[in-house]
Amino acid sequence: MDVAEARGRIPYEVSESLAARGIMTFTEPQALALGKGLMDGRSIVVASPTASGKTLVAEMACANSIIAKRRKALYIAPMRALVSEKYSEFMAAYPYIKTAMSVGDLDSDDQWLSKYEMIFVSTEKLDSLMRHGVEWLGDVGCIVFDEIHMLGDPSRGPTLELLITKLRSMSGAQVIALSATIGNADEIAKWIDAELVQSNYRPVKLRKGIVYDSKVHYASGKVGKEKWDVEALDARSGVPETQVVEDTLNRKKQLIIFYSSRRNAEAGATRIAPHVRTMLAASEREGLERLSDRVLHVLDSPTQQCTRLSELIKDGVAFHHAGLMNAQRSMIEDACRGNLIKAICSTTTLGLGINMPAHTVLVRDIHRYDGTGSTSIGTNEVMQLFGRAGRPKYDTEGRALLVASSKEGMELLSKRYMKAKPEPVDSGIGIAPVLRTHILAFIAEDFLNTKEAIDAFLAKTFYGFQYRNMTDIKYKVSSILRELLEWEFISQEGNAFFATRLGKRVSELYIDPLSARQMAASLSRERDAIGNLFMLCNTLEMRPYVKAGEEALAGYAMMSRVSGMPLDYDAEMYVAYEPERAYATALMLRDWMDEKKESAIVEKYSTTPGFIYNKLNNAGWLAYSAIEMAKILHVSTHDLVNMNARLKYGIMEELLDLVRLRGIGRARARMLFSNGIETVRDIKENKDKVTRVLGKEVAQMVFDQL
Repeated sequence: MDVAEARGRIPYEVSESLAARGIMTFTEPQALALGKGLMDGRSIVVASPTASGKTLVAEMACANSIIAKRRKALYIAPMRALVSEKYSEFMAAYPYIKTAMSVGDLDSDDQWLSKYEMIFVSTEKLDSLMRHGVEWLGDVGCIVFDEIHMLGDPSRGPTLELLITKLRSMSGAQVIALSATIGNADEIAKWIDAELVQSNYRPVKLRKGIVYDSKVHYASGKVGKEKWDVEALDARSGVPETQVVEDTLNRKKQLIIFYSSRRNAEAGATRIAPHVRTMLAASEREGLERLSDRVLHVLDSPTQQCTRLSELIKDGVAFHHAGLMNAQRSMIEDACRGNLIKAICSTTTLGLGINMPAHTVLVRDIHRYDGTGSTSIGTNEVMQLFGRAGRPKYDTEGRALLVASSKEGMELLSKRYMKAKPEPVDSGIGIAPVLRTHILAFIAEDFLNTKEAIDAFLAKTFYGFQYRNMTDIKYKVSSILRELLEWEFISQEGNAFFATRLGKRVSELYIDPLSARQMAASLSRERDAIGNLFMLCNTLEMRPYVKAGEEALAGYAMMSRVSGMPLDYDAEMYVAYEPERAYATALMLRDWMDEKKESAIVEKYSTTPGFIYNKLNNAGWLAYSAIEMAKILHVSTHDLVNMNARLKYGIMEELLDLVRLRGIGRARARMLFSNGIETVRDIKENKDKVTRVLGKEVAQMVFDQL
């Protein structure tokens, strides 16, 4: 369908934007959505492969709401990186529309957003905004849920499901839901009361094959009666993994290899690096040297992981996983888009959403450890990873590959992943911690105040739509209400429930009520420094923990009750209770606050820089939450405030006064202190010495603040 045919049906500004970007025809999903009432305000579920044009469907609906209906539009995505990418794309397409993005502070109502027409948020941020009672939601005419198949994700799905249910009950806005190919898109569309647009269209042809015996085998025909189209790999290596690398680079293309663990991804990058190194041009080597140096010095003191990654980048290879620093991941992604890095060995951190140029995707590992043993990854997840191959603007075709060790293995892989139909996604809200958090939020917002109202609302969720029988959920609701009453987060008057001052603040702080209950109990006791840190770590939000070594086991065994010993928790409530590992994580935070180098902490606790900073971020939020709760409980906040500042900067208490100044962090504060400059007053009185220690430019920035 040509864009010209749609003139009169879409706003003139949308037509002009499409023309400016060279978009002259609509893809099949886009044309189908227009035909099913996209511009008339009909809700639409689009289920189609990666790069089929789903985002443009959402974009047109949002622009139509803003331009034609004079109502706001809201775009919700599960990951910050994806929110940022879609925000940038929309800003470039419609620079005259007032567009904002919010993914950060979860204890803010961000009233400034009310001045904007197009708003991009993460799922958790929108949930937080609603807990703070934002008033502009009634002005929204179009709501987009990107990656709606995340309903089946154990961690993100329940919040997404309850958000959709809540927004649909509060607003008559048009809903646009975007999904990869899943087995029950029709069921999701019926739940949302939306038209279903389902398509197999993909602008870049995707060939799915299995690597075996130095060849790629592409299956055709029925399962069990496959005919294999065979393509020899242009490679000298005898290892399938490196054969695919050599063959892809010989095609002058890039690739992503997916592994089941961080360790496997790093080992894979080390294995393929020698094969990539020989195929780099001199100019590429120079650019990679510069990138290598930037990646190495993201931290003041490079860790072994930083050094390992930096060396691999010189060879045109990188590993990518959650253990890296955010800045390192961004550098790698940008270098890949610039065709500087040729191969990325990744966990599934690159499997969702963001646009990366990979002609070939190899899913090397189809099993992963789930905590108890090895399990096969699902069909939908493999399809999602396959979708990273062959991206518009970069390729005319892509390859998605698996590895087999035998002909029998080829047939099994073909049946399991190549020929299988997509799996359905199921609701996950029946988990107690999820219900506990959201039931408190319902009451705190005065959204639902009786058990009957809560039961009726939950019957409207995807869970209620799928299973109909709500007996189990109703029982859990009753149990959770009793817990919240016992913990004094809510009170009861007749049949109605109301949030106490503490309960409302816990909901606003976006922490699990069980974590808040533990923290409140600890706040009522005397605590030493390690007791304060243990209070933060002994929460659901700080999981997973570091492993408990001998120091942690001995320290926890000796920790006195004045240090904040934990309460006895019901195993079902708290799942797997691991106080020794929580204590070990508290020791790791203490080492950071004692100014130990990141490299030393990484080695001591067998962890990664990314893990450390993730825990510091979570601990900072929990420390802030503890301070807010302490105010309500009339407990002194002095030690908590100092702890929060020390966590933020990684400093001993003696440096707290110096870091009040912008530009003075842990390294510069320690340099000043070591030279006799111990307070802000000392800076005022010793400007010459400060200039010698910090350098003229930094010193002047500090003096300007005085």
